[in-house]
Amino acid sequence: MRTQIKTTEAIFPMPVLMIATYNEDGTIDVMNAAWGTMVDRDVVALNLGADHKTVKNIKARKAFTVSIADAAHLVEADYFGIASGNNTPDKFAKSGMTATKSENVDAPIINEFPLCMECEFIEYQDSQYGLGVIGKVVKTTADESVMKDGKVDISAVNAIAFDPYTHGYYKVTERVGEAFSDGKKLK
Repeated sequence: MRTQIKTTEAIFPMPVLMIATYNEDGTIDVMNAAWGTMVDRDVVALNLGADHKTVKNIKARKAFTVSIADAAHLVEADYFGIASGNNTPDKFAKSGMTATKSENVDAPIINEFPLCMECEFIEYQDSQYGLGVIGKVVKTTADESVMKDGKVDISAVNAIAFDPYTHGYYKVTERVGEAFSDGKKLK
């Protein structure tokens, strides 16, 4: 038996992405965005409204970074989602986090988040079903602490996911299968 529930942005897990830009005065702005995905191997799409300070910065600077939030920095990641850059211009400074300027794009890399994609702004889609910010990933980096045998060890990343049903965060840590392989058992 199935129970009907309220329809919401109910795809779980939703990523907890940290979108970082520079403000017009050179200070750092970071926002928490759950509505983002890859639309190609090197193209990211973020469903962000034009009223976000971050979107204004992306359009002005033509660049941004996307970091994967981790459990160790859950408080900071959530803060970046509840404090608006439009009203709290120094929110990054208040977080206590640090950043390094990307060598590839005009955007900051948040040092404490273990995975980061450096992106060039391609376009902003502003239709009823548009995706918002589209960017080309020009470089992806991982902190050495999450690397194992030359590859990212997702268990070490301790990435967090957003649960839209209860507004909770969950750690994504345990590998439970092998993609493109386990299903062969049914062939």
